[in-house]
Amino acid sequence: MEFNKQIKITDNITIGENQSCFIIAEACDNHLGRMDYAKKMVDIALLCGADAIKFQHHLPDEEMLKDVPMSDNFKEPLYEILKKYSLTLENHRELKRYCNEKGILYMCTPFSLKAATEIEDLVPLYKIGSGECTDTPTLIEIAKKGKPMIISTGMANIDEIEFTLKTLEPYNKNIIIMNCTSEYPPNYNDINVKLIPKLSEKFNILVGHSDHTPDNYTCFAAVSHGARVIE
Repeated sequence: MEFNKQIKITDNITIGENQSCFIIAEACDNHLGRMDYAKKMVDIALLCGADAIKFQHHLPDEEMLKDVPMSDNFKEPLYEILKKYSLTLENHRELKRYCNEKGILYMCTPFSLKAATEIEDLVPLYKIGSGECTDTPTLIEIAKKGKPMIISTGMANIDEIEFTLKTLEPYNKNIIIMNCTSEYPPNYNDINVKLIPKLSEKFNILVGHSDHTPDNYTCFAAVSHGARVIE
């Protein structure tokens, strides 16, 4: 396999070797559906020097069953949480305009093909969450859209990562994978930043690091091991 090592995102942003590390501030759904919170998160991400801020586009009926088992760390079913707090497409359009005005790149993770199609005119690249890393039927259709893809791998083993990349390579060579530990927050002993250069060498691909710790130390370590993107 061979993927591009210089990936142009916008006229001013290229992710790749010998480029500055691309920094994504993860907003996810922490705005609780409130646009004033979401815009404040944009402001803070900009003050922190992030290159981009990433939200999420959820269409609950497209991505899960209503009676999906509830996680132990939730007080109500995820389906109900997403119905209550997810941003609308018009909300995302407003946030895109706000990010443009402030000078920070708007990003968004879709959790279904319909969501990916709805935000196609808003994003210059797609970020795929760890839970969707092996959803190759959906990822093929997203890859066909021709935009760069950043794919987190926290829910996949090495064989699953390889299968996904082999499946997508014929459709899209502008792919970056993210080293990720899907724990919230993770145990520091589980963050294996030494995997970053191994993934890069094995798959001949740019690799980043998606971090869930409460500080920046593992991000520093990830960059020192070759991470080209930090989320």
